Parts: sequence; structure tokens; C-alpha cells
Amino acid sequence: MSEDTDEEAEPAVELGEGEPVEGAPLARVASRLTWPQEASRVRDKEGDATVRTPDGPRTLDSILDDVDETYFDTRQTFLSTVRSVIGTGPVPVADE
Repeated sequence: MSEDTDEEAEPAVELGEGEPVEGAPLARVASRLTWPQEASRVRDKEGDATVRTPDGPRTLDSILDDVDETYFDTRQTFLSTVRSVIGTGPVPVADE
């Protein structure tokens, strides 16, 4: 902890004035679920969630259509399986 408690707290990271990005990060969607989880239950609970991908926003439902797994034993298994379908990389900004 800092001894300078009289100073106002400033954010550790300065937020920019950049363009908005449509959808939620995959990790945020995964954090709303408990594990283990069947793919059908993931679809029921979060299938309509829009996820950010390098190719633009996609619903989790459409991503799960491309996944062969029917059961995710851990959050990490879910994340790696979905990332193998959507890829990783820069996410395009939303059109205004």
C-alpha cells in the first residue's frame, strides 16, 4: 500500500477515446458459467451472448455450432475449444 493516502486515486490504465467494440470478451462470457458444463447447457444459458472475435462479433450459439465437444470439464477447456474455432488476434471496432 502507498503511504500517500491524501492524493486522489487515479486509474492505473488510462482509457482512450477509441472506437467501441461490439460484443463481450470470451473470458467474460465464460466467467458467468460454472464448470463442468455440457455444451447444450452453455447454449441454453449464454447462446445469445455476442462474443468478440477477430472476424467480427458472433453469437456463442453460432460458435458452438462449429465445436465438436459436447462437454467442457473446465473453464480452460471451454476457452481453448472456442478459441480454436474463432482464433485469436485483434478485434475490429464496431461500425457507427
